[in-house]
Amino acid sequence: MKHTLTLVATLLALHTPPTQATEPLPWRGISLSSAEWGEKLPFPGTYGKDYVYPSVASTAYYQAQGMNLMRIAFRWERLQPVLGGELDPTELGRLREFVDGTTARGLHVLLDPHNYAAYKDVHIGKPEVPFAAFADFWRRLALVFKDNPRVQFGLVNEPRNMPTETWAQAAQAAIDAIRATGATNLITVPGNGYTGAWSWFESTWYGTPNAQVMGRVRDPLDHMVYEVHQYFDKDGSGTSTDCVSPEIGAERLRRFTAWLREHKRRALLGELGGGANAVCEQAVVGALKHLQANADVWTGWLWWAGGPTWGDYFLSLEPTADGRDKPQMRWLAPFLKQP
Repeated sequence: MKHTLTLVATLLALHTPPTQATEPLPWRGISLSSAEWGEKLPFPGTYGKDYVYPSVASTAYYQAQGMNLMRIAFRWERLQPVLGGELDPTELGRLREFVDGTTARGLHVLLDPHNYAAYKDVHIGKPEVPFAAFADFWRRLALVFKDNPRVQFGLVNEPRNMPTETWAQAAQAAIDAIRATGATNLITVPGNGYTGAWSWFESTWYGTPNAQVMGRVRDPLDHMVYEVHQYFDKDGSGTSTDCVSPEIGAERLRRFTAWLREHKRRALLGELGGGANAVCEQAVVGALKHLQANADVWTGWLWWAGGPTWGDYFLSLEPTADGRDKPQMRWLAPFLKQP
């Protein structure tokens, strides 16, 4: 009987939403993915077929759940077809329609050039894509959106395949260019090597660890946060429905949290997610509890992913065709502020 009662208690713990111990973090939201799609097709592709922007109306679902930050992915090359050239008015119009409409609803938007610190697969810092080109892109984008205080500037998605020192120099050039426009918007700065929180201290596969380099990046307004991503499957890629253990969520964040506190910096968990099963539920809940318990250095989190073209993708939070929530939305509810 004792074993039976223990088993029942365990099952109840797995399927009962966690209690909320503290106030939600300032930023709670989702990464909306679809406008960056089609990069493997003849570029730039056909709008409405190869890629599409989410609708402003689609954000109402997430806002009703208590989310307040939408991260919108797009492609640098579509927005600026020629390095150093003007932003494409048609593509900019699509981005502005989403941003202006969404922020008018009272939501915040995090701009996400989803490019892995490259332009047409050539990484920033190469002769073909100098630091000045990246700075020019952000100067132009900042000029468009600087007067909207609900817009945040995410420098780029998941830098990779480059020296960490090179990425840090590129990030600094972009920050300086943004601030030179007079923009005071929040800037989010990723690290190298896919900006994994758990790999912030790695020294083998992506070069000098972020922990040794990224602390040098400075914002003259001190209005920046680091953006890290974290998944809980075996290789941390977010491609498996299985999570390593119920405890892995907090485990993979602790060392980075300590680094933030030591360096007096703050961060946003820009991507997290897990498959719809009990182990991943505990891992995700553990991660979010860790963020809340360390609210002095963590500003918030974004689930990966949402958007109109995911279908049955196991991490999509888009509601089903008949309006039902995905299972993972229940996990997030205690960490959201209900309107």
